[in-house]
Amino acid sequence: MKKMVYFFLLLPLMVWSQSNFDKAEKFFKEEKYDQAQPIFESILKFNPSDLKTIEYLGDIAGRSKSWDKAIGYYKKLKQSKPSEANYHYKYGGALGMKATQVNKFKALGMIDEVRGSFEKAIVFNPKHIEARWALIELYIQLPGIVGGSESRAIKYSNELLRLSPVDGYLSRGHIDEYFKRYKVAEQNYKRAITVGGSKISYLKLASLYRNKMNEPEKAKSVLEEYKNKKG
Repeated sequence: MKKMVYFFLLLPLMVWSQSNFDKAEKFFKEEKYDQAQPIFESILKFNPSDLKTIEYLGDIAGRSKSWDKAIGYYKKLKQSKPSEANYHYKYGGALGMKATQVNKFKALGMIDEVRGSFEKAIVFNPKHIEARWALIELYIQLPGIVGGSESRAIKYSNELLRLSPVDGYLSRGHIDEYFKRYKVAEQNYKRAITVGGSKISYLKLASLYRNKMNEPEKAKSVLEEYKNKKG
C-alpha cells in the first residue's frame, strides 16, 4: 500500500519533469540556449543523476565557452558511465579548449589528459569519427617537442579513410593544407567530393582556392557546382 501511495505522490513530479525536459530540449534544438538552461538546471535539482540533462547542460556551457562548467558536467558524466565514448570525447574537447586559454606551462600539463580522453573514446567506440578528427588536430598543432606528430595525424586519417572515405580524404586534405601542401590538399578535397559530394567537401575546396591559393574564380566555380548539384 505504501508503495502505491508513493507512486501517486511522485507521479505529478515525474510528469512535470518529463514535460519540462521536452520543453528544454525543444529550446536547445532551436538554439535558444538561454531559455533551455534554467529549465535543465531545475530538472537537475529534482534529479541530480539525470545523465541526459547533465549532458545538455555541458553542451550549453560549451557553446557559451564556459569551459570550466562544461568540464565539470562532462567529468560527472564519464564518472557516472565510464564506458560511454562520447562522454570521454566531450570531456577531452572541453579540456582542450580550456588549454587554449591558460598559460603555456599549465596547458602543457593538460595535453596528456586531453589526448587520453580522445583515445579512450576510440577504445570504447572503435568507429568514433569525431575523436579521430580531434586527435588529428591535436597532433598537427602541437610542437614536436611536446608530442606533435604529422605521422600520428596521418595514422588517424588512414583510420578515418577505412571508416568513412569522405572523412578520410577531408582529414588528409586538412593535414596537407596545414603544412602548406596546397596542390596535394586540392587533390584530396576533390577526392572527398567524388566519394561523398558533401557540402563540407565543396566548402573546404572553395576555401582552399580563395584563402590559400589565391584563385577566387575557382572558388566561385566550386560553389556554383555544389549549388547546381543541389538544385
